[in-house]
Amino acid sequence: MAKAGLKVALIERGSYPGAKNVMGGVIYRQALDEQFPNVWEDAPLERYIIEQRYWILSRDSNISISHRSEKFTKKPYNRFTVLRAKFDAWYAKQAEEAGAYLITKTVVKDIISCDGQVIGVSTDRPDGDIFADVVILCDGANSLLAEKIGLRSKIKTKNLALAVKEIIHMPRGKIEDRFNLESDEGATIDIYGKVARGMQSTGFIYTNKDSLSVGIGVVLSDLVKYRAKPYELLEEMKNHPVIRRIIAGGEPREYLAHMIPEGG
Repeated sequence: MAKAGLKVALIERGSYPGAKNVMGGVIYRQALDEQFPNVWEDAPLERYIIEQRYWILSRDSNISISHRSEKFTKKPYNRFTVLRAKFDAWYAKQAEEAGAYLITKTVVKDIISCDGQVIGVSTDRPDGDIFADVVILCDGANSLLAEKIGLRSKIKTKNLALAVKEIIHMPRGKIEDRFNLESDEGATIDIYGKVARGMQSTGFIYTNKDSLSVGIGVVLSDLVKYRAKPYELLEEMKNHPVIRRIIAGGEPREYLAHMIPEGG
């Protein structure tokens, strides 16, 4: 929008873009091509993905299906692992360089409207009202502002998942040995079956440069129904015999959690 000549203000709750953002960690090149056709040359990416694995777990074993191709090792790469704290800060910088104005450490508290028309937002800063012709809400799966002004109804727990993950530090040489990788090549594992006591869920392991993103997402209604604690489910998944071996020796450095929209 800034490149098109619009005056753009980007409001960020965290101390920097990416401070509050969480995802499993895979991004697709095609989604960035229009703005950044050679994204792999500049962006702080972790690894480009050459292999996708699918694991279906029983109590003490797994069935594995994988797809690896040499064409994934060549530019333009198709998918990358990223850490949002690094990637989002870079991404916001591109918006600033295009002319957008970044406002950090600021919480949008409410919408300002006049005669049924949204004309801006109020923030937690003194004299922090900001006026605009267009307001785009980007406040996540549980958008309280959208609900407050009637743009959507209260989202049902069956249409939300809660994902938790750890970033487990591991020397890059060990990652490459365990996943049969070279240099900046990466692999991903999607995990199904017995990973969350029979609840509707998906686990994952993604390779970064010198860490693994290990996590699990569970439909919120199941968490409520079975009174399950997400971090306990993650620990149970990590202790599965197949997973325990692949993360052995790693050091957990971060724990993150976030709501994810499911079901349209």
